[in-house]
Amino acid sequence: MSRRPQRKTSPQTLSQLRIIGGRWRGRKLQFAPVEGLRPTGDRLRETLFNWLQFHLPDARCLDLFAGSGALGLEALSRGAAEVDFVELNRSAAQTLGDQLKLLGADNGRVHHASAADFLAGTAASYDIVFMDPPFAGDLWQQTLAALTGHLAEGALVYVETPVKRPSPYRRTGRSKRRSGRGRCACDCCALAARSQILRSSV
Repeated sequence: MSRRPQRKTSPQTLSQLRIIGGRWRGRKLQFAPVEGLRPTGDRLRETLFNWLQFHLPDARCLDLFAGSGALGLEALSRGAAEVDFVELNRSAAQTLGDQLKLLGADNGRVHHASAADFLAGTAASYDIVFMDPPFAGDLWQQTLAALTGHLAEGALVYVETPVKRPSPYRRTGRSKRRSGRGRCACDCCALAARSQILRSSV
């Protein structure tokens, strides 16, 4: 009985993102094509990092739910002292680690863990925190609560949430932008005496 020759399976094609500012400006990097992984768009990143430009030099940053690493990589490119990338998906974490090696960025570290487990197991504090959790649940609220004790004096926290999800924090500023994922409203809100939250609803 003859058998049909097996069809060769080609490896998954990696997706690309572009660094938009700093020492790696224009550099194209790869990220894993994980379902639901959606890097923050160029225009929204430009707005965010314009806000953060005076806070980034020598800042210690945390990129939770890192995915492609777009926010943390942008921070490193623009002068952050170091970035901890936390990503639960093994493929995404491995690809992000490969990109850091390609850049020679030894001040970027990838942690294959959930945000909750990472925060429970570290005593580190951060000047800037990026959060782009899956929109299916309320992980951003749980994670903000878990950040207690990990924020340096005057820390900034940036969160992306669904556009219809109300913010429980007092708004101190607002900027509307359109990204690849639709309209987004970026709120700057008071989180606590020690920090501020920059919230983007997309």
